[in-house]
Amino acid sequence: MRSYDLAPLYRATVGFDRMADLLDRVMTQDVGSATYPPYNIEKTDENAYRISIAVAGFTEAELGVEQRETELVVTARKAKDETARTYLHRGIATRAFEKRFQLADHVRVTGAVHENGMLHIDLLREVPEALKPRQIEITRARPQVIEADTA
Repeated sequence: MRSYDLAPLYRATVGFDRMADLLDRVMTQDVGSATYPPYNIEKTDENAYRISIAVAGFTEAELGVEQRETELVVTARKAKDETARTYLHRGIATRAFEKRFQLADHVRVTGAVHENGMLHIDLLREVPEALKPRQIEITRARPQVIEADTA
């Protein structure tokens, strides 16, 4: 895997520390952990998104969804199985996991639904009015009158 030095980015920019940290985190993330559990990210509307995670074998009580500022953390911990089972083939992975998603500014979780072995997390981007583009009125300049110096 390639390693990138982001030092020039830190020297040449002001206020982009979060973006540089995000790039650094993505570049150093373990590739193997990104495949379990499988998930989809879809855009459902102009400002709405849905993350769908395959969580077969987990109940709602064993799943956790938490938003921490601009990070979404999804966790799963399988409860101890009191009954002894003998598997001839065990193909459904129910190992514990923690999945992290970096969210853009002003994106918040609006809900989570667990159905048919899938965990669906709905997200909405709400840009505050102060940050939305606004039209600036252009006015006509008044002609300047230059007074002559009579002294």
